Amino acid sequence: MGKAGRFACIFTPMALTIASLVCLIIVGLGGTNKNDSNLNSFYFFRANTADINVKPSDLNIPSNPLTDAIINQTTSAAKDALDVKDFYHVSLWSYCAGDFENGKDKVTYCSPRKNEFWFNPVEVWGLNNTNIDQLFSKELRSGLHAYQQAAKWMFIAYVVAVVATIVEILVGIFALFSRLGSLATTIVSTISSLFLIAFALTATILYATLMGSFNEALKKYNIHGSLGHSMYVTVWLAVAFSFGAGLFWLFSSCCCSGRSNRIKYGDQSGKKGTYERVESPYGHREGPVNFHSGPGYQAPHHGVPLNNVGDRGTAYEPYRRADV
Repeated sequence: MGKAGRFACIFTPMALTIASLVCLIIVGLGGTNKNDSNLNSFYFFRANTADINVKPSDLNIPSNPLTDAIINQTTSAAKDALDVKDFYHVSLWSYCAGDFENGKDKVTYCSPRKNEFWFNPVEVWGLNNTNIDQLFSKELRSGLHAYQQAAKWMFIAYVVAVVATIVEILVGIFALFSRLGSLATTIVSTISSLFLIAFALTATILYATLMGSFNEALKKYNIHGSLGHSMYVTVWLAVAFSFGAGLFWLFSSCCCSGRSNRIKYGDQSGKKGTYERVESPYGHREGPVNFHSGPGYQAPHHGVPLNNVGDRGTAYEPYRRADV
């Protein structure tokens, strides 16, 4: 296999690595631009607050037409006063919020990007130090604290995975010239894949758990949580691409040497040579040859016809190589 074969062998893992990096970039861009509807579809978690409602029974107040009307008006007024949007999308760096218009999502705000970001509904909805704060956050407080700690690790795993993937591409360029370069790239690819898998698992488990706690605690207020399909598909595609790239890098480190398999004329020492004729093993022998003679007797010929061997000096002419 020559250089062309080596290039073909390296092309596949390099393409898979670049595909994994593209997926990671898309994950990082989700929720960063309120005017880009495509990027706004990439989120880990969605909170739907369009139908938020507080019943008198939730406040330990007897239910009757008067109290129901007061609570409904108070809830609507509080939502408007606190500027609570119809939905919230939680992404890696920030969150975006918006309202429903003609049955479609319209993002009107995206928060500034922040390292180790986590979504705090109490703070976002402006419920700090209010009675509503106690009403909404009491059942979620412990879960939100665990979510905050896990979100930090998830962010760190993402950053390491991105950096390792970029380094993998750079080191992979040297893999084109030797299998040692492929081995080094395989090591970097392993690190990238491990942190990428850790990021994907953490994000999936974390937000699935948060969704369950969120719905359990706030469903009586008609607040619902859900997961973003597009984000998780992209995350796990990045994992698949990275894992596949690692396997091909490993393959290229033990195969695809890039050396030609053709055997050229002459030895490897660079010496030139020629060929000379050697004596036939069935030619003349020195000394007497004692063949038994008699009717029907044939001389031993060791599997080689001896017809007119003695008369044909050129019937068998092997050659041997001689260095010049």
